[in-house]
Amino acid sequence: MARTSVSPGYVLAQLLRFAWLQSRACAFAVCMFAGLAASTVAPLPLPRYDALLLYAVAVTAVFWGLRLESGREIAAIAGFHVVGLAFELAKVRLGSWSYPEQAWTVLWGVPLYSGFMYAAVGSYIVRAWRLMDLGLVGYRAWATTAVAVAIYLNFLTHHWLPDFRVLLAALLIAVTWGTWVHFTVGEARYRMPLSLSFLLIGVFLWVAENVSTLFDAWRYPHQDQGWEFVHVAKLGAWALLVTVSFVLVASWHQTRRGSPERVAPAP
Repeated sequence: MARTSVSPGYVLAQLLRFAWLQSRACAFAVCMFAGLAASTVAPLPLPRYDALLLYAVAVTAVFWGLRLESGREIAAIAGFHVVGLAFELAKVRLGSWSYPEQAWTVLWGVPLYSGFMYAAVGSYIVRAWRLMDLGLVGYRAWATTAVAVAIYLNFLTHHWLPDFRVLLAALLIAVTWGTWVHFTVGEARYRMPLSLSFLLIGVFLWVAENVSTLFDAWRYPHQDQGWEFVHVAKLGAWALLVTVSFVLVASWHQTRRGSPERVAPAP
């Protein structure tokens, strides 16, 4: 059988197309980082966290006005804001991290803008799903959702109960074994294991977390005396936590399209 050769030029072109699609999918997150960076140097007429809340609302309105995200997508992303804010309320109260600056728009020590950091993750998944025409093959919706819920709860309960993080990571690999994410770049269709996609997203979120804490978006206890790198163990935590966002988007697509088969199309 003849082997089809792939030229280096084609590979480079596909990598550039993939990078462009990823940058478009990250548009909301990029805007949030730009706002964080600008707020550290620009003079503001109100506390920085309050200004960031107004900025995030304005960015959301612009995305909707320019049809970069539909009304249904923004409603779905708002769900990430609520889930993330609830997570923040619990974790800040338990001392996992803190917000070093004062603000008016604060609920039990958590500035309301923080929910938009989780919404940025949701926006990325929603936009990547649409821009790259994501499809799932072999996806076990109920099992994956159950593990994702357990992961979310474990991040809250491990402060007074045993930490089952390693066990849950093994369960996640088990329930996603044989599940493939299919995506389109240019005219080509590719695939990767779903668990690998969680790990790759976790890497980028860990990098983003380091940048965010550098801008004092929040602060971990070990950063009280000055900024330090976020421990690499947080990379694994993000890889697990991103499953919550993923199953929410997958469920939303299933509900919107009306049948599980449309969520998991054949390649």
